[in-house]
Amino acid sequence: MADQEKLVLTNLYKTIEHRRDHPVENSYTCYLLDKGIDKILKKVGEECAETIIAAKNGDHVETIYEIADLLYHLTVMMVDQGIPLEEVLAEIADRSKKTQNLKPIHQVDKNS
Repeated sequence: MADQEKLVLTNLYKTIEHRRDHPVENSYTCYLLDKGIDKILKKVGEECAETIIAAKNGDHVETIYEIADLLYHLTVMMVDQGIPLEEVLAEIADRSKKTQNLKPIHQVDKNS
């Protein structure tokens, strides 16, 4: 991940942390954090579904928009759950080092 993109995610994470620690009136982020994990997860699920639909429809611009929404809501979830961005980025970095890790595909007998 390029430094600029990492900085954008880091700034988003820090902004959400700041909203958690210093609530701002009429802030959507504060609203989500105040409502708790059930509301946050509901939004993550909605944004995931909207991302899938946009991609399935082949709408490039809408897919980008929905991915951004999904990343935002996932970041709110991470802050709420105390999951540091650095740990997620480290996991992604570790996975990018792996090669030839395709799991065997299981054949399904459609006659049973």
